[in-house]
Amino acid sequence: MSLLVVGLSHRSAPVSVLERASLSADARAKLLHDTLAAEPAAEGAVLATCNRIELYADVDKFHAGVAELSTLLAQHSGVGLEELTPYLYVHYEDRAVHHLFSVACGLDSMVVGEGQILGQIKDALALGQDLHTAGRLLNDLFQQALRVGKRAHSETGIDRAGQSLVTFGLEQLARGTDVDAWARGKRALVIGAGSMSSLAAATLARAGVAEIVVANRTAARAERLVEILTEPGGTGVAARAVEMVAVGDELTRADVVVSCTGATGLVLTGEAVEAATAGREKPLHLLDLAMPRDIDAAAHRMPGVRLVDIESLAEASADAPMAGDVDQVRAIVSDEVAAFGAAQRAAHITPTVVALRAMAAEVVAGEIARLEGRLPGLDDKQRAEITQTVRRVVDKLLHAPTVRVKQLAGEPGGAGYADALRTLFDLDPETVASVSRADRNDGDVKNRGRV
Repeated sequence: MSLLVVGLSHRSAPVSVLERASLSADARAKLLHDTLAAEPAAEGAVLATCNRIELYADVDKFHAGVAELSTLLAQHSGVGLEELTPYLYVHYEDRAVHHLFSVACGLDSMVVGEGQILGQIKDALALGQDLHTAGRLLNDLFQQALRVGKRAHSETGIDRAGQSLVTFGLEQLARGTDVDAWARGKRALVIGAGSMSSLAAATLARAGVAEIVVANRTAARAERLVEILTEPGGTGVAARAVEMVAVGDELTRADVVVSCTGATGLVLTGEAVEAATAGREKPLHLLDLAMPRDIDAAAHRMPGVRLVDIESLAEASADAPMAGDVDQVRAIVSDEVAAFGAAQRAAHITPTVVALRAMAAEVVAGEIARLEGRLPGLDDKQRAEITQTVRRVVDKLLHAPTVRVKQLAGEPGGAGYADALRTLFDLDPETVASVSRADRNDGDVKNRGRV
């Protein structure tokens, strides 16, 4: 395994840099395409959220891989390499696995323990599968990360520390007041209809807002979100969908606005916010969860406006208390990293073991053919008994060494046992390589779509 991750997050870079380096859906696809076109990379996956951008790859050369992945991130993010480099972090092999598993458990999130990251990891894997850039290693890695994240949430109390970015943002807007009490009776405008916006709408509905207006560039998605909010037996909130051109008018009536779109420019300009608050007596609360930002930062300085964005959330999260369950989750991550590494190292030697057994089968077949030439009088029963006896002898001779070499290969530093086996038995490298290719192709077919 030569797993490499190069990335930046809210822990390594200021929000202003993250905002500029954010990747659109098209940019992610192009980044993955170029990653596989690069010489050092055999597989690729990109994890991009509102507070992290990470490129994962299976590389054959560490230093060349770091240089290539860093360059690709700079090219596709639009931030110059010299400016981006100080904020990049690099993890390799087991440390890369440890990093992703920690991310999946919410340990590396802005809000520790939040569970939304699992959906984002799932999306990253799905994109890699759709574009055929995620092969055996990254399929195994990301699927295991999802299982580790789910295990952490089911076996520990990390959820007590974790909350969604939406809830955390609403708490910041409420300034210490109970969110339900603060939100009750308010009119809410939700801009966007993706997963984060949908979560925001559902959270506001449960908190007791009087009305939710959903605006989205694709009207059908806004209407679908309204249908979900107003389903019988639900929260009973009044909800309606509007076109994006109506946002200005709705802004004048709203008490709280949550915006999270994939737009590359501002959705709410400073002029729009200022116009909506002209002559207004009640305060306007704005929550911007987009990266890059949807709402002009100038709103921070406007009277009667309270704006909470990713940058202010990052500052607030630095003081958030850590739960005692975090240590338990870290122990789970460590155990899972060790198990994943052992499984990958053991799998690495499998093609060599298969090639060894294939060679042994050829030797048996050759000797049986030679025996039949020297003893043509053997009947079918005698021939079958001799063949079975020879095969049993070979199987017994190979059983202990092949089982033991798999065990040894699973231990740290065990990668050399495959080389030793090939040397000792003079195995044809091309035969081993062909087994590896066949195994990898079968694994890709089985894993494709399994998210």
